[in-house]
Amino acid sequence: MTDRCLVTAAFCLCSAILSVLLRQHCREQSMLLATAACTAVMGSFAAFASPMMAEIRDIFTSAGISESYLALIFKAAAICMITQITSELCRDSGETAIASAAELWGRGAVTFISLPLVKAILEQVSGLL
Repeated sequence: MTDRCLVTAAFCLCSAILSVLLRQHCREQSMLLATAACTAVMGSFAAFASPMMAEIRDIFTSAGISESYLALIFKAAAICMITQITSELCRDSGETAIASAAELWGRGAVTFISLPLVKAILEQVSGLL
């Protein structure tokens, strides 16, 4: 695991250096490089996290927790990661308003997908009262 972290860190640093160098000549290509690097790292993380997600799924199943709640957690985590990367890329390109809009969208999406969980909690609380 440590070797994957080091490889990812080296890839990110090299990509950042190339992006800074490109920014001096062509900002558009610099942003494309940064977007490609982020996409590659996120794809690598998804492949790396797949066995871990299976282990978490087994833990939730053995605890008797519904699969739908676990899916909700994974979806919320994915939305948060995508939103964070998107907003930072927008900020790097100088578009802070678009970055804020991306963050607002991410918050709204997490809120929306969490509604079934909120409903289930409220039903449990109502049952106790």
